Amino acid sequence: MRVFSLFDSFRLRLLLLLAALLGLTLGVQYYVNLRSVQKNTELLAGQEQAILAGVALGVRSVSSRKYLDELRDALKDPLLDEHTGRVKNVLVVDEKGNVLDSLVDDYDPQKNADGSPKYFQVTAVPLPPLSNVVESVDEDQSRPAWLTAQAPARPGQPGAFILSVQTDRGPRYVIVVLGSARTVTNILEQQARMSLRYTLALLLVTTLVTTVVVWRFTRPIKDLSTAARRVASGDFTFHVPAANRRDEIGALSAAFNEMTAQLGRARQLEMQLHHAEKAAVVGRLASAIAHEIRNPLNYINLTLDHLRSAFAPDDPKKREMFERLAHQLKAEVARINTHISNFLSYSRPSRLELQPLNLRAEAEDALRLIEVQASESGVQTRVEEQGLVPAVMADREALRSVLTNLMINGLQAIDGEGGSLVVKLSSDAAGQRALVEVADTGRGIAPEDISKVFEPYYSTKETGTGLGLAIVKKVIDDHGGTITVTSMQGSGTTFTITLPAKDND
Repeated sequence: MRVFSLFDSFRLRLLLLLAALLGLTLGVQYYVNLRSVQKNTELLAGQEQAILAGVALGVRSVSSRKYLDELRDALKDPLLDEHTGRVKNVLVVDEKGNVLDSLVDDYDPQKNADGSPKYFQVTAVPLPPLSNVVESVDEDQSRPAWLTAQAPARPGQPGAFILSVQTDRGPRYVIVVLGSARTVTNILEQQARMSLRYTLALLLVTTLVTTVVVWRFTRPIKDLSTAARRVASGDFTFHVPAANRRDEIGALSAAFNEMTAQLGRARQLEMQLHHAEKAAVVGRLASAIAHEIRNPLNYINLTLDHLRSAFAPDDPKKREMFERLAHQLKAEVARINTHISNFLSYSRPSRLELQPLNLRAEAEDALRLIEVQASESGVQTRVEEQGLVPAVMADREALRSVLTNLMINGLQAIDGEGGSLVVKLSSDAAGQRALVEVADTGRGIAPEDISKVFEPYYSTKETGTGLGLAIVKKVIDDHGGTITVTSMQGSGTTFTITLPAKDND
């Protein structure tokens, strides 16, 4: 198993790929060179066969005293064909340089006027460089006077080859002239082009494979770079997709994702700690302020009661005025106390006593608190239950305070007579969360104010403190739920609460 796991290594796969590319390159080059060697061997063999065929033809002509063209026609050797053969001419020359016979009629012996033979001199025949077919030990004795030293022809190049033959009439020299090397040159050039094409094709293939491999291998690195920039900017939700790989890149990506998750959890804990410390400081400050304010308020409230009982005027009109002013002062004192209580409720950590609650019963209880005011304003109120609504684990007083706050806000948003305030109860498709919708037909909320309604100390009411909906959201968050709002000016507002359902287990 460990042997197979080695193939998951990024470095090993890269080395194997480079070795495969190197092997492919060497294999193609070896194949091309082998083909070139075979072609050159065939060319050399063909040249040797052509030389041997020409020499054999010349020797047979000398020994049989038959003409070269007669022997060629009788042999029907393709190498000796005057149109397509490699051997273009065969000359039989005596020691004086006279051309005694030739495959080319232009150099055959002629007759003088007196009937004596007229020979062409071999020096007058255009010949390529001459090379000996068989090297003689005594080169000076075998070389005729008309044969000058020349550079030997290279393989595959046009040339002429000479062989000395001893006869009873003296030495004879057979000269074999090979044809133009254009065909051979073309073959060699074709081989060079073929080798170049193979090399270019191999380079293209290796470049393409290398490009794909580099792209594949560097893409996770680019993803890691992108992820590092996003994490540096504070986004801890991004995950590198290469974590499922089984090589070093996959291990690095998995470690990076784990590090990002830990940083996200650390940031979340840091924020929670910061909020907790802030809430604790605000709570202590709020308690101190509330204590300093409530002491004078209690004194004012008690003093008002004492004034109403001990110093009320006897005159009925003055008494009425006195009672009205005292009542207004006590109402303002009560309003200040209410604001202090709301401030304390928002700033202090929640202490929830969770218990299973029936949402319909809690909604109806909260609705009874505003029934009289709704009836006086002509507003219809009702609770609607859609499907099976699960019980929730919640603090009864906190949940009732939330519902009451939303209902009072909805009732206050309905201008004039008429309208409706409806509480709809339902559950999500999985039955894991309960939904509570508080919908009114009031004036609605302006689009620019929707995102601010849950912010503390933000209110569109002239006498509002801006803590009502902030406290509502805080309570819902403490229960592990969510609250959202949708509204359209002139048509009404709907607050939607989701709460975790009670675990049946």
